[in-house]
Amino acid sequence: MDISAGLDHLARMDILSVFGIRGRAKEVYRLDGAMRAFGMEPKGVPDSVKLTVLRLLKDAEGGTIADIDASCERVAPVLAYCVLGRDDFDKVNGSEATAAAEARLRHAIDSGESLDARVAMLTLLANVVEPGVVERFDLAVD
Repeated sequence: MDISAGLDHLARMDILSVFGIRGRAKEVYRLDGAMRAFGMEPKGVPDSVKLTVLRLLKDAEGGTIADIDASCERVAPVLAYCVLGRDDFDKVNGSEATAAAEARLRHAIDSGESLDARVAMLTLLANVVEPGVVERFDLAVD
């Protein structure tokens, strides 16, 4: 490895951001806002889950999130449904949004390798999924 290339890379890094001194990434705040719009309290979801959701979004969009607000709004209903469960999601968002989230989840589970399927699996693995969702959709880790 070329030492000068490694030093050049370090010189371009924002060392304060690397150690979290500058605070949370703006993308996390955008995801928090999208979660609130669907009735979730962002403090109830660990930052590790949020960062993983953002990584899944980035992967789904080819490595770069072109419109962070639109992307967060797209993923928030499935994330909120999984975390809140059917009843709480329905109270906040109504029956139409609940039916749409359930249809997306059913399709995701049937197809397997979509962003929605990965978000649902993330909530299961991170143990933030509402137990009723696990039962309703027969979620399990193989």
